[in-house]
Amino acid sequence: MLRQRAFTRITRTFGRLVGRLSSDLGIDLGTANTLVHVKGRGIMLREPSVVAVNSSTGRVLSVGEDAKRMVGRTPAQIRAVRPLRDGVIADFDTTEAMLHHFIEKVLSRRFWEHPRVVIGVPSGITEVERRAVEEAARRAGAWAALVIDEPMAAAIGAGMPVGEAVGSMVVDIGGGTTEVAVISLGGICTQRSVRVAGEEMDEAITTYVRHEMNLYIGESTAEQVKIDIGSGFPLDEELEMTIRGKDLVSGLPRSVVLTSQQVREAIREPLGIIVELVKETLDETPPELAADVMNRGIMLAGGVSLLRGLDQLISAETDVPVYVAEDPLTSVVMGTARYLDELDGFPMH
Repeated sequence: MLRQRAFTRITRTFGRLVGRLSSDLGIDLGTANTLVHVKGRGIMLREPSVVAVNSSTGRVLSVGEDAKRMVGRTPAQIRAVRPLRDGVIADFDTTEAMLHHFIEKVLSRRFWEHPRVVIGVPSGITEVERRAVEEAARRAGAWAALVIDEPMAAAIGAGMPVGEAVGSMVVDIGGGTTEVAVISLGGICTQRSVRVAGEEMDEAITTYVRHEMNLYIGESTAEQVKIDIGSGFPLDEELEMTIRGKDLVSGLPRSVVLTSQQVREAIREPLGIIVELVKETLDETPPELAADVMNRGIMLAGGVSLLRGLDQLISAETDVPVYVAEDPLTSVVMGTARYLDELDGFPMH
């Protein structure tokens, strides 16, 4: 609380001066993807949170889209790594380098340009992890940095009435974490999180194909399968997809046909964990707020909310209406931008 109030005082004092010289940034620092919003210009960057590093020298070779294309295709001395795991910084130096690259890319920064930055982070991370994110942003060039819980950012970005005396429930499912929160009067009243999300679904698909079809596929293929034919609820017309991988017996390339029913079976366990998290959060919500949620429904945000039938699955399991945010991929980054833009208007917690 004290750090946020200090941040507000500093930005009130110097914001006008710095605003003339620089641009404020809202950042959704995700496990899978990073989005950056530049004040007055909109979302200027959407790239994978991947960095290619030379293991011998420690030199960063590429960041974002270019680095992701290297995943699974690099020689021994080059590593394509994700510096964030389960929504938190696993490699501080690489995260700093990635942030520095993205900030420079969106601003084409001149030597004097140091933006104010608000970064969306999982609500379940520790205070030490929060400070690590802020420090990484400052070392990457921000003159002031603050973090905001992703569920709150998603709710703000999706236009939910977070400042009103009414309960609003948001489920934010990203690459590394699933966040469930009930928000009222500008604060999170009840929240739960679990480090199970899109990446665990990709791993589940990889494991299923390996065990059931004796075929090894990479994470990029598994992610594409999830996007193209994945579902959380039976479809009116089931889908299928041909995938290629390495035969575990012969070691040679082989193709198989995968159906949406098989993918649904593969990701049943991570989906079950997410549904249980929603149920547990509802169970812990005060009765008045729970009644609001029953009337208003549950909003889904984050990339995994686009999984076919996920809203139907959660609604069937909870008996609560469920809907997907208008643009679930950008809800968090738009929320960080609005939070920074109207910092004085939101309660400090």
